[in-house]
Order: sequence, then C-alpha cells, then structure tokens
Amino acid sequence: MRLKSSSATTKHRQVYEALRRQIQSGRWKTGDRLPSEAELVRTFGASRITVGRAVRELQTEGMVARRAGSGTYVKTPQVPGALSFGLLIPDLGETEIFEPICQGMMSSPLAREHALVWGSVNGSGASKEERAWHLCRQYIDRRVSGVFFAPLELAPDDADVNDRIARALDEANIPIVLLDRTVLAYPRRGHHDLVGIDNRRAGFVVTEHLLRLGCRRIAFVGLPHAAATVDAREAGYREALYTWDLPADRALVRRVDPADKTLVRALMNESRPDAIVCANDRTAGRLMHTLLQLDYSIPNGVRLVGIDDVEYASLLPVPLTTLRQPTRQIGEAALNAMLERVTRPDLPARDVLLQCELIVRESCGADRHSAA
Repeated sequence: MRLKSSSATTKHRQVYEALRRQIQSGRWKTGDRLPSEAELVRTFGASRITVGRAVRELQTEGMVARRAGSGTYVKTPQVPGALSFGLLIPDLGETEIFEPICQGMMSSPLAREHALVWGSVNGSGASKEERAWHLCRQYIDRRVSGVFFAPLELAPDDADVNDRIARALDEANIPIVLLDRTVLAYPRRGHHDLVGIDNRRAGFVVTEHLLRLGCRRIAFVGLPHAAATVDAREAGYREALYTWDLPADRALVRRVDPADKTLVRALMNESRPDAIVCANDRTAGRLMHTLLQLDYSIPNGVRLVGIDDVEYASLLPVPLTTLRQPTRQIGEAALNAMLERVTRPDLPARDVLLQCELIVRESCGADRHSAA
C-alpha cells in the first residue's frame, strides 16, 4: 500500500488510519504482533519517523502495546471504568420484545462492571411522548455514558419526538444505540448504531413460507403510524411476491386496526386473501380474534402468520406461525455495541442484525398442505 501524496491527510495519519482499519477488521487480533517498523516503512513507502508516529498514536489510544525488544502487539480494547447507560424504551410493557431484550443486556457478562439506568417519570397523566422526552432530559442531566433508545411508534407525531430526542442526545455527546428500529422512516438510515433483526428479510421469509404452501393472494396487515420496522417488513413481503412473479396488489396491503370488525370484514370481502402476513404477533393475535368472531376459519378459510414469536403466540386460539426474534441475544449484542461505541466513537454507524428462526404452527396450515 502506497500513501496518497495528493491527499489532504498527513502521511502519518494515513498510516495510522490504515493500521487501525486492519485491527478493527480483525486482520490483526488481540495478541497479534504488528509488522516491524522496517516492514511498515517498506509497505507504505514512508519514512521511519512517519511510521513511528502513527504507531505511537495507536499506543496512546490503547489499541497496541510496545514491548521492549519484542515488538508491537494488538491490545484488547479497554472501556474506562464502570459506566452507566440509560434505557429509553417508551413502548416497554406494550411491545413484548423489549423486556427480554433488556433481560439479555442485564444477563450479559459485560454488564457486571456497568449499570443500566431505568429512569423515572413523575405524573401518571403524562403522555408517552412527554415521558420519553422527560427521560431524555433526565439522562442528559445525569450525564450517562450512553442511551439505548427504541424510538416511539403508533403516534401521529412520533417522528418529531424521536428526532427531538436523538438531536438532544447528539448535542450532549451521549452515544445512542438503537434497539429494533431506526429514528428515520424506512429506508432512511441515520447515523446511529442499530441492533435488531433484518426486518426486510423477515417479511420476505414469512411471505415466501406462505407461497411455498400454495397461497397466491396474500395480504399484509399492519397498524397505522407503526415503526420503520413495519415498512421494512412490508418491503420484504413485496419482494417475495416479486421473486415469485406475482403482482403486488395495493388492495391487499392495509394499515388498519386489526380489532376493527368493519375494516377487517372489508378487507376479506373486497380482496379475498387466502393468507395474511401480519406485521407482528400483536397484530396477528388481534386479527385472529376478529376473524374468528367474523366466522372465518383459520387456517382453512385464511392462513395467518406473524413476526416476533412473543410468549403468547403459541397460546392463541390457533397457535401462530411466526418468526422468532433472538431477543436476549439482541440485548447482549446491543450492550457490546454500546461498549465498543464508547471505546471507539469514530467508528462508522453499524447495523448489527441477528438471524431469526421460522416457527411453524397451526395457523399457516402447513400440516394440511403436507397431508394433501
């Protein structure tokens, strides 16, 4: 690798950045010996002074250690002292995945040296949006080391509130790790780390499962004002239809209250789906009860799938086929991402997306299909 003489970046900084990328990419792991300064001089075509200065900067940042007479070795990143991290999860207790995610954080061996802060809000009459903003200000005043933030959903002004919270934490130089969902609407990304699942792939997997069972008029149902995760799952649903050379009929995509009998009856009468992909298990559970009240048979009349595999998914009147989120592992990965962000604040924003598992139960009619 040769340095760019025309670059505005100084030569020693170019060497430093190149070496740091090699360490962060895993090419050189903890305990590995770096090439000697003479080897680095030949690799970069730089002077020994330039190379030495770059290596000293890595040493100052705690990424390498020099051993007299032996060489320079990669160190394990050290997080300074015991840190406190705020949990800003407005939908905790309403969206079922967040409690096990928090349990995963707390049970992680990495959590032993640090503290997770559950902020408190006085006044039961405050709205969810007001409570979220109050917690944000509380964490800023307490100067927490970072905040785990699950942006608000299902409110007309949730986008404004989420943006306000993210801006305030950014201005306070408090790192944010997003849980499950982005601040910005899909497919915009933003500049914060995100830990969750690949929601687009999730929508694709459950839709393709129905397609493999012979379904061809598949509807997608989600709540109005839902999080960006639902838009991503809808995108995956559409992609599965495209892959199978089926049209994406707009009439089959509905953002409605699944407990509203009038709206559900209209969907069934007007679009006549043979299967429904629900944006999540909560939507699927409510829709299932409504369909049964309207005398639809599941799965004989219409097949149903969800996403998340919450605790009650198997206990619904017809056990629900769904995609299982590895919630506890998401919590562990989120804590790891936060500690790394604190240690290396200049890392590019990352998506840490964990693999899901398809859980097949009665609601999709798989047993009926295999017996045919």
